Order: sequence, then C-alpha cells, then structure tokens
Amino acid sequence: MTDNKDKYDSLKLQNQVCFPLYACSKELVRQYGPYLKELNLTYTQYIVMMVLWENETVSSRELAECLHLDYGTLTPVLKRMDNAGLITRERAAEDERMLKISITEKGRKLREKAVLIPPAVSECMGLTQKEFETLYLLTYKALTNMESR
Repeated sequence: MTDNKDKYDSLKLQNQVCFPLYACSKELVRQYGPYLKELNLTYTQYIVMMVLWENETVSSRELAECLHLDYGTLTPVLKRMDNAGLITRERAAEDERMLKISITEKGRKLREKAVLIPPAVSECMGLTQKEFETLYLLTYKALTNMESR
C-alpha cells in the first residue's frame, strides 16, 4: 500500500511547481489590472508598449519572439493598438512580408504614467530585492530550458 501512495505523490497538486507558477502569474496579471485600466491597456498591450518604449520600432517577428507570443495572439492586439493611435503598423519597403511596428507620440506619453506601475506591483509581491532577482533568474532559466527542448 505504501508503494502506491508514493507512486502517486507526484500527481498531488501540492507537489506541482506548475500550479503555483500558474496561479501566481494569473494573480500578478490581476494586480496590474487597476493600473492598466487607468492607461486603457490590457496586460498584453502593456508588454507590447514596454518593448516599444525601449525600441521605438520593431518588426512583428521580433515583437512576437520577445514576448513569447504567436502571431494569432499578437495580430488582433496590434490592430486594436493601431486603432487607438498608440502604434503604427506598416509593411517594410525592403520586404513587404515584414510588418514594422512603431510607437506614436500618444504611445510615448503613456510611459510617464506607466513608470509608477512596476514598483507598485512589486510591492504587492512582498519579496526582498534578492528574492525578486532570484525568482526572475530562475523563471527565465526554466523558460529558456523548456523552449530549447
């Protein structure tokens, strides 16, 4: 009997690393909600804006890779952001298959309000700076390892 119990221990929810990561990710995105509502952005739009605040113009391919999103998810998000005047989408002159995404002045202006979001959300996590850095490094290590398989 003990052997069967041990055999199935790995199937207990409390023994799964995926579950707290899933639940934490969901809760973390929920914590962003009130802040992003003020900017009239979804979480996915927010992470697009973070890339553009840093780079001004990127290809849709670079954006998809950076955000770990597929084109099916990204395309409607970009279309809504273009319609809202936050970005522009245009075909590259050198290769019409490539879509260039650029931030607009309206999109740039959101950066001043958005700068207050990371510290507020980090505070709700209740981690020390060292714990935060460790969590970040371990999460990216796991992501990289899984994606390379």
